[in-house]
Amino acid sequence: MIRSLLLATAALAIASPSLASSRAAIVPAPASDTPREGAFSLDARTVISAPANDAQAQASARYLADLLARSRGLKLAVRAPKAGERAIVLERGGPAGEAYGLTVAPQALTIRSSGDAGLFYGAVTAWQLATATPGKGAVVLPARVIEDAPRFGWRGLMLDSARHFQDVAFVKGLIDRMALSKFNTLHWHLVDDQGWRLEIKKYPKLTEVGAWRVPAGTAAAADIDPKTGKPRVIGGYYTQDQVREIVAYAAARHITIVPEIETPGHAHAPIVAYPQLGSAASPPTATSGDWGVFPYLYNVDETTFAFLDDVLTEVVALFPSRYIHVGGDEAVKDQWKSNPAVQARMKELHIGSEAQLQGWFISRIEQMLKAKGRKLVGWDEILEGGVAPDATVMSWRGIDGAIIAAKLGHDTILSPAPTLYLNHRQTNSPEEMPGRGQVVGLKEVYDYEPMPAALNADEQHHVLGVQANLWTEHVRTQDRAPLMYYPRATALAETAWSPAARKDWGDFADRLPVELDRYRSLSLPFGEAALKARALAAPSGAGAQVTLLGAEDVGQIRYTIDGSAPSPAARAYKAPFDVPLGTTVRAQAFRGQAALAPASATVIDARAARTRVSQDLKSCTQGIVLNLEDDGPVRGERARFLVDVMNPCWIYERADLSGVAEIEAAVGQIPFNFQIGADVEKIKFRPPATPAGELEVRQGSCEGAVVATLPLAPAAKSDGVTVLKAPLKGAGRADLCFSFTQKALEPLWVLDRVTLVTGHDR
Repeated sequence: MIRSLLLATAALAIASPSLASSRAAIVPAPASDTPREGAFSLDARTVISAPANDAQAQASARYLADLLARSRGLKLAVRAPKAGERAIVLERGGPAGEAYGLTVAPQALTIRSSGDAGLFYGAVTAWQLATATPGKGAVVLPARVIEDAPRFGWRGLMLDSARHFQDVAFVKGLIDRMALSKFNTLHWHLVDDQGWRLEIKKYPKLTEVGAWRVPAGTAAAADIDPKTGKPRVIGGYYTQDQVREIVAYAAARHITIVPEIETPGHAHAPIVAYPQLGSAASPPTATSGDWGVFPYLYNVDETTFAFLDDVLTEVVALFPSRYIHVGGDEAVKDQWKSNPAVQARMKELHIGSEAQLQGWFISRIEQMLKAKGRKLVGWDEILEGGVAPDATVMSWRGIDGAIIAAKLGHDTILSPAPTLYLNHRQTNSPEEMPGRGQVVGLKEVYDYEPMPAALNADEQHHVLGVQANLWTEHVRTQDRAPLMYYPRATALAETAWSPAARKDWGDFADRLPVELDRYRSLSLPFGEAALKARALAAPSGAGAQVTLLGAEDVGQIRYTIDGSAPSPAARAYKAPFDVPLGTTVRAQAFRGQAALAPASATVIDARAARTRVSQDLKSCTQGIVLNLEDDGPVRGERARFLVDVMNPCWIYERADLSGVAEIEAAVGQIPFNFQIGADVEKIKFRPPATPAGELEVRQGSCEGAVVATLPLAPAAKSDGVTVLKAPLKGAGRADLCFSFTQKALEPLWVLDRVTLVTGHDR
């Protein structure tokens, strides 16, 4: 009833331009926000009040006080107000659960909810109202009435700690940020092929062995630890005491942690620790630095199920969440097919296929969890071969899994790739973090609608909510993770919380600069690369033509060429423009009067006009395109390459070859650490003319005439980027295709950047 009322109120507010124009800059947008006459003055004399005998209300009051102290410098007392004192009052009553009401009046800002989470979220909204204008000190809050409740009960982010480990402080920091966006579920991916991150007392080798690995590549192999005489390992794990600490920290912010223990696939690391668990004739002997889908599966012996039951017993003792995630994805069945013991077990159980065997396997795990009072959730592959009766399905391969699950009567969570996979790039900028090559921008995430249209009203009740995932294969350092999460996670937060009728991209983009200022006020990093403007030049007559890129969906790019700093009044970028060589183009994206990110400054000279980095080049095909980081140097900055690992080939479109006498190409080599099964046979190279191979440049197409050949011998022993030079024979404007000749797949040669050098530039 409350949700229906809020939806109707939100729809009326959206229809009213006068109300829309005075909505508060709150993210996620509240269901109903009605302005009133008057204002509340918030200053150092204001107090925060909560019932003295109400521990949860007191905790939310202190949380609000801490936020205001850190962001506005206002240190407010938490106590009962005296006569005449202005106060922020937290009181019981009204909406239940996560819903709350908030009233701003001249004498008091009142937050009311009968639910603990509701009071907490009301406190977060009060903080957002107080930080709607940047700066420190006192602030005036316009009067208003907010009635709010979440659209979905599952509002989640996933953190992959298995591929790269993050420390306890980072996990707590992520939880803090989630709370500010009203997320309530942290899906914690603790187990995968590359690492086991959770201490299990009964099986210590899971972390003693399975939590550590040598990174892929020659640079890591040569980085010898003097204590062991072997290559240094990376990794780590969480002790059970640390997990209890993190779980309690999350609970205090009304966030539930759902752990994931992968079965039956993605089991390389635990099988290395305990080889008897595996199905392979020759089990792996070391954890791996490869990415992709490994073939190693748990076997189906009763001793293995006893192991998994023991593990889950310790897991449920640490995590009080209703749900336990058991994976179920990407389980390659080849080892089951070739294992005589597994085949005998299938015959004994009258199971006709390996897919049905996985269904039986997951059902066994569900029975274990049910006996422990928990519910199973798994990726949508658990639908194959017969889904466990009470399983909840997390749909990642598009939305079909969610639709099938709901129609079968199963609860489901929407988490589809690529839109909600935050390991994809946010922009084409060379400043972007390493990750998947496909660009998934802020607007694409915001525009995603999680409720499948194919579901009727009854089936829609099975949609628990929505979640975005950050897989960390290419997130090597934990300081990069927030740059991948934010601000896209904030866009998803609005989808997860706000009524569907309340969502509006233009309105969100208007509120975004305020949200970015909140990040800055708390020193919270976020990905600015997608919001920055950058200049890309090309030869044009005696000068250059400049194209400005960046923040296309969010802001207006403005620029100057006279040395002055861009401002909201500077020239708006609408189309490419010509400038003389030597010009400095300064550009910045604005939303209204607010800058989205720092300004860029690019000197447009002849070399810049004829240089393209790999991120500016076109991939010849669209196989597995990744924005990869070099494997060396082990310490220090590394180059980043955009490459299709199935076909390392790049196209410089419409290159101006007039006057070009030489080509410079910066190249690197990376390990081919991708588990892609039989698809590896599809990767073909032209045969080399020299032992180390060559970079070939062809004009017109990738089958065109060779116009330059750059031998790779000078770069063969380098862990970094090497600049190669060679004469180039070409003319006019034409596409240039770059590809490598080589005998074997390892190492994989990659192109970092290319420069066309004229006779005048030499």
